[in-house]
Amino acid sequence: MRHSVNRPPTPDAGDEQEKELSLSEKINIKGIYKKKGRNNVTVDDLVHLITPKGRASIPDPVKAELLQRIWAFLNAASL
Repeated sequence: MRHSVNRPPTPDAGDEQEKELSLSEKINIKGIYKKKGRNNVTVDDLVHLITPKGRASIPDPVKAELLQRIWAFLNAASL
C-alpha cells in the first residue's frame, strides 16, 4: 500500500484480487455479442446475464440480515 499525508492509503494494483471470469461466463458474454452485435448489446442484457452469479455470491446470512433490516425500516416508516 502507498500512503499519503492528505489521503487514506491507496491499494497498489497488485493488492486487488479481482476474480477472473469463468470460461462459461466468457462464452455467454461473447455469445450475446455475436447474437446481437457489439453495438446492440444493452446494459440490461449484461445485467440479466450477470445477476444470477451476483446473487449466488452473497452469503445467505447477509441476505437474511438485509431482508430483516428492510422489514424493520418499512415497519418503522408505516407508523
